[in-house]
Amino acid sequence: MSNRIISEILSEPDAYFLLQEAHTMLNRERQRRQEFYNQITEQEKVEFINGEIVIHSPVRKRHNQASLLLAQMLNIYSAKYNLGYVGIEKIMITLTRNDYEPDICFFRKEKSVLFSEDQILFPAPDLVIEIISDSTEERDRGVKFKDYQAHKIEEYWIIDPENQTLEQYHLKGDTYSLLLKSAQGMVKSFVVDGFQIPITAIFDETENLKTVLTL
Repeated sequence: MSNRIISEILSEPDAYFLLQEAHTMLNRERQRRQEFYNQITEQEKVEFINGEIVIHSPVRKRHNQASLLLAQMLNIYSAKYNLGYVGIEKIMITLTRNDYEPDICFFRKEKSVLFSEDQILFPAPDLVIEIISDSTEERDRGVKFKDYQAHKIEEYWIIDPENQTLEQYHLKGDTYSLLLKSAQGMVKSFVVDGFQIPITAIFDETENLKTVLTL
């Protein structure tokens, strides 16, 4: 995709001026991004995406429950085996151009041991989990999907709390491959060694409690 876009620009006689204008626009965007860092607070969930500040609205109960139940399982398992660090909701990851606050993310131990207690900006995680809603689905499947893939985040889960389904993507080369889309059965992480859970445990409290006892 990127090679095709570059080839299209270079085929234009004014390619130099187009690239110069793009460079100017990106410089302005960097200035807005720095202003964004100076203005953000811990009170709101906010992201910087392609030059725009995106403020998130409150989530529905089913969204919050799926996030809580999945993060609970992942954090218990990660802590038990000392695998790394689990971030939820307010962990801001900083990629080349954009800043995101994924619903859940996981950093392997070799990254997380470098984190400080006062750190507020984090590198690309090894696993990102987004829980979609009507207001976020387009970004989660669009710009975020492309950005996570471009920055080689190894594993990406998309959770749909309304339909109670999970999609699991694994990076193969430079491209995400969809390995699983289901409301039933088990999901096994590539990034979190040995982490395997029933998909229903993400949405059902009883199944979640059973699963926690077996982790």
